[in-house]
Amino acid sequence: MKKKLWIWAAVIAGILIIASTGTYLYAKTGTAAVGNDVEEMSVSVQKVSEQELVESILVTGKIVPESEQKVFLEPEKGEISEFKVAENQAVKAGDALLVYDSSKIDSELKRAVREKDLLQSRGKTEQNQIADLNKRLTEAKKKVNTKAAETVEGAQGLVTQEDVNQLSNEKIQQEMQYESTKSEITSADDRIKELNAQKSEMTIVSKMDGIIVKVNQNVANTEAGASEPVIHIISSQPYKVIGSMSEFDTVKIKEGQPVIIRPKVFKDREWKGAVESVSQFPNAEGGGGEFEGSGGGGNVTMYPFKVTITDDTSELRQGFHVSLEIKAGDAAKKIAIPHPALIDEAGIKIVYILKDGLLERREVQTGVMNDAFIEVTTGITPGELVVITPTEEMHDGMEVTSYDEVE
Repeated sequence: MKKKLWIWAAVIAGILIIASTGTYLYAKTGTAAVGNDVEEMSVSVQKVSEQELVESILVTGKIVPESEQKVFLEPEKGEISEFKVAENQAVKAGDALLVYDSSKIDSELKRAVREKDLLQSRGKTEQNQIADLNKRLTEAKKKVNTKAAETVEGAQGLVTQEDVNQLSNEKIQQEMQYESTKSEITSADDRIKELNAQKSEMTIVSKMDGIIVKVNQNVANTEAGASEPVIHIISSQPYKVIGSMSEFDTVKIKEGQPVIIRPKVFKDREWKGAVESVSQFPNAEGGGGEFEGSGGGGNVTMYPFKVTITDDTSELRQGFHVSLEIKAGDAAKKIAIPHPALIDEAGIKIVYILKDGLLERREVQTGVMNDAFIEVTTGITPGELVVITPTEEMHDGMEVTSYDEVE
C-alpha cells in the first residue's frame, strides 16, 4: 500500500513538472514571437524634396492648314467664263480665281454710262441757261424805273417790272429743272456703281495667301449648287493640329503649354508646338463616347482643341495623323510628396514624419499635383523623412525600430 502511494506521488509530480515546463515554454515562445514582431516592424520612408509637377497628357490629332477656302458654284451668277488658276499654283490674297460670264452686266453698264453722259450734258446746258437768265435779270433790274417804268427805254427796248418778274419766274423754272436733272444724274451714278459691284462679284478672288490644291472644272452646275468645291485653297501659313480631348483633360490644359508632336508616318521624329486653344463648347455631336484613361470610365464629353506647330512644317502634309504629348502643370519646382504618403481624414490632410525613431503626425495643406506627386504648401520641409506606407495602426509618437529609405 505504501509502495503504491509513492508511485502515485511520483506520477503526479511528473505531470506537474511537464505541465509547468509546457507553460514556461509556451510563455517564452509567445514572448519571443511578440518581440520578433516588434523587432521586424519597419516602414518605408522617402526624403521630402522639390519636384517639377508636370503631367504628360496624351491625345491624338490631325494636321490641318491654318485656314482654307472652298469656292462653290453659284448658279445665280450664270456660267463660268474663265478659270484663272491651276492646281499647285501659289496665290496671294486678292488674286482672281475664276470669272463668271458678265456680258449682260457689261451691256447694262454701257447703257447706264451713256444715260449718265446725256444727263450730264443736259445739266450743263441747263446751268448755262440759268447763268444767262441771271445775267439778263441783273441787267433788267438796273434799267427798270419803278416810278415811270413805261417811259424808260433800255438797250433792248422798254423794261418793266413785269419783264423782271417774268425773267425771275423763268430762272426759277430753269433751276427746278436743273435740280431734277441732278437727281437723275445721281440715280444714274448709283446704278453704275451697283453694276460695277455686280461685275466685281463675277470675279471670285482668293481670301488668303495659299496654294491651290484642287481645281474641278467638271462640277455640275444645278439650281441647288454643288456639293463639291470648284476650287480649294489651303493657307501657306504653317500647319496646325486639331483634335478632341476629354473633359478630364480640359481642366488641366492651358493656352501656351508646350506640346510634343509625333506624326505616325515618321518614326522617332518630333515637332515642337504649343496649345493655342481649347474650346469652351463640346463637339457638335455632343462628344459622348468611350475614352480610355478618363479616370471614371463610361461616357465622357469631348472638347475640340488646336495646337500651333512652332517648328518648320514643310515636311508635314495636310491630313497626317499625330500623337501629342501635352506638358500640363507648372515647371517650377515645388515641395512635394508621393500620393500614397497622404492620408485624408474627413477632409483633413495628414502625413507621418519619421524623426529620431518616432512617428510625428502632421496636418498639411496641398496644392497642384501630377500622376506621382502632390504639392505640400505647409506642414513639411525639404529633407524630412515622410512615411510613404502609412497604416491605420500608426499614431503620433509611435516608435519605429527600422525603416527603408526609398530614393
